[in-house]
Amino acid sequence: MTSTLPKAHKRAARRKAARDYESAAGRKNRPVRNALRIAFKVAIIFAIAIHLYALLLRFMPVPYTINMLRDEGVTRDWVSIDDVAPDVIYAIIGAEDSRFCEHNGIDWDATLDALDGNQNSGRRRGASGLTQQTAKNVFFWNGGGYVRKAAEAYAAYFIDFTWGKRRVMEVYLNVAEWGDGIYGIEKAAQNRFGKSAKELSSREAALLASVLPNPNKWRVDPPGPYVTERAGTLQSRAATVRAEGFAKCVFK
Repeated sequence: MTSTLPKAHKRAARRKAARDYESAAGRKNRPVRNALRIAFKVAIIFAIAIHLYALLLRFMPVPYTINMLRDEGVTRDWVSIDDVAPDVIYAIIGAEDSRFCEHNGIDWDATLDALDGNQNSGRRRGASGLTQQTAKNVFFWNGGGYVRKAAEAYAAYFIDFTWGKRRVMEVYLNVAEWGDGIYGIEKAAQNRFGKSAKELSSREAALLASVLPNPNKWRVDPPGPYVTERAGTLQSRAATVRAEGFAKCVFK
């Protein structure tokens, strides 16, 4: 009897020591757990807010974008897609995303082709279609690497599903930059050609679309040799887009 008591006391002491150690470790790690819990809640709230904001943009104009906030001397005029010449839409689709009406936010065939071409040729070609560019322009910024690209891909699918093609095109036309702090097709038309977006000719639409990859480098007033040649190519593509119904999702 006497020999078992010390053993029992030892076991109890060990259990108490273990509990004390766990309690001390818990107190030590409590700030980390609290910080992680707060970070998780903030992330959830932020995600919900972004989704609600995206849903609101289905019906309201985009107030501002990060790129606009980082730019100086921004000028812009929001315009309904009904007040944009169809030739502009044909030229934009021909220039940036010929399968715009066929994919659900991302044209993976074009993306993989562009990535493969960039790797093999050493020349960098854009791999983002219109919906991805719209998502980037509205919710993100230039740069950011693969993390931003992943978020951009999700946002592209989300807005394609919730906004629809016509709204995606309308937002794109109003948030795209045409150089010199000019955002949106209406302000670009007024600044470059002295007319509204609804009055643009097929040639003028092609000229504006031709500078979109780098609007701060290439100009339409006056256009250089590259822009002039590219505009001619885009006029031909725009005619194909119109004839083949590649823009039907925007006009239906």
